[in-house]
Amino acid sequence: MAKLKLCSGSDAARKFQKAGWIAVRQKGSHVMMTKPGYQWTLSIPQHDELGPGLLRKLISQAGLTVEKFNAL
Repeated sequence: MAKLKLCSGSDAARKFQKAGWIAVRQKGSHVMMTKPGYQWTLSIPQHDELGPGLLRKLISQAGLTVEKFNAL
């Protein structure tokens, strides 16, 4: 298993955009992202650093692996 590189919410949103996710709206400090063909809507908090559990869950819901996410 690859080591997860922690990042901020804005960095995570940028990485998901590179993977084809689209920011559709922002409510408060959370950016909502969708991708055609996926059942999930990613809700990414814009914190200075996302926790490892939350980040792993978002990566899993996005259909990515930790290795692919780190490479973005």
